[in-house]
Amino acid sequence: MKKLFCSIFGHHYAVSKKVTSHIKEYKCIHCRKEVTTDVTGNLSILTPELQDINRTLERIYQNRHSEHQVA
Repeated sequence: MKKLFCSIFGHHYAVSKKVTSHIKEYKCIHCRKEVTTDVTGNLSILTPELQDINRTLERIYQNRHSEHQVA
């Protein structure tokens, strides 16, 4: 039923994870479809490959920002 809602009215995405200040992961509150922002800022389906890329970006982003706060 929820997938039917999304097919008629479109997805209603909410941020599920903030990877960096520019890249976020989103999840549809109705059908649980997951997407992420790509390099151009558009939404792309969250594949295992993109999840791995996002984890790596998050780790690099956190390391860089923790160094700036200490210095």
